[in-house]
Amino acid sequence: QVQLVESGGGSVQPGGSLRLSCAASRSIFSFNDMGWYRQAPGKQRELVARITSGGIPNYADSVKGRFTISGDNAKNVVYLQMNSLKPEDTAVYYCNGRRSVSNYWGQGTQVTVSS
Repeated sequence: QVQLVESGGGSVQPGGSLRLSCAASRSIFSFNDMGWYRQAPGKQRELVARITSGGIPNYADSVKGRFTISGDNAKNVVYLQMNSLKPEDTAVYYCNGRRSVSNYWGQGTQVTVSS
């Protein structure tokens, strides 16, 4: 059974930074790709960033230049470094892993950006 466990969420002021971690129960190489999604109250879940097993990232336009996704293969962890945070980044952030026809989700971690 595949498990994804997020950590690193919290409260931060606008302009601040946070780093989210997603620990996988198996090698991140075993996934076709992994990513981060977020869901704000009253809104649909949206893609934030993805990274392929070959290390190629892609980002939502709203976070380009501010967020960076990366993976540590030795630790089976995918990170999301979030800089220059804005109030509109407030949401629950979910880790996602796609493997063959299966789609796996973590439980989510809250990020709140407020002064």
